[in-house]
Amino acid sequence: MGKVLIIDITKCNGCHNCQIACKDEHCGNDWSPIAKPQPLSGQFWMRVVDVVRGSVPKVKVAYNHIICQHCDDAPCIKACPNKAIYKRPDGIVIIDPLKCKGAGECIKECPYEGVIFFNKELNISQKCTFCAHLLDKGWQEPRCVDACPTGALTFGEEEELLDLISKAEVLKPEMGVKPRVYYIGIPKRFIGGTIYDPELDEVVIGVEVNLQNEDDGTSISCKTDDFGDFWVDGLSPGKYLVTIKNNGYINKELKADITEKDINLGDIALGKK
Repeated sequence: MGKVLIIDITKCNGCHNCQIACKDEHCGNDWSPIAKPQPLSGQFWMRVVDVVRGSVPKVKVAYNHIICQHCDDAPCIKACPNKAIYKRPDGIVIIDPLKCKGAGECIKECPYEGVIFFNKELNISQKCTFCAHLLDKGWQEPRCVDACPTGALTFGEEEELLDLISKAEVLKPEMGVKPRVYYIGIPKRFIGGTIYDPELDEVVIGVEVNLQNEDDGTSISCKTDDFGDFWVDGLSPGKYLVTIKNNGYINKELKADITEKDINLGDIALGKK
């Protein structure tokens, strides 16, 4: 079935060890016919990016990983006019640096922006190889996985990692390219806020908050914590009706549009009946 990489975003602390290990392995080293040296700057075949959501004081930060997805139905293979890109029996997609003529069509056709780079000095396209040169020497995993201190990266045979894969998802599934990189904990949308009693000048604990998706009618409920806060994460983008109820207080309804970004509704005052 081939090799797969599973990235658990919930375990990543943003240390960038994977990114640094990739540079260490490929800068100044010629691993032909798998890869020519990666430039010292301008290319990150494994790149860690901050995903900041919400607004102060309700902010969530996660660290995503941008990397070649090693698609089973890779558009880059079909796009290359020189047949320099191929898929190995283990599922790894390689740009042969000895056959690449710098046409750049692979970069244009790749649905995942920023994973294939053009090396002007060598006039070739370059990207992650899953450290295939090391795997061929007996290594069990790429350098990025080996360097991860939190266990956020897992690499191996697809059939041996089906349990983890069942908890994960792929990027841009609508493209239908069957990527071999899976993600656990991809950041979704959230709605948050703080509920307080303006007369008492105190937060209100245990308030019932219901969020209803106005597009499909689905809803989810929660209660404010000991600080009067509520956070509802993992929401689909869209418009929501937020209904707030608590004994002794007047019900309140608010609108929240998280189509483009997460929403912090801020401090919400409840009036007594």
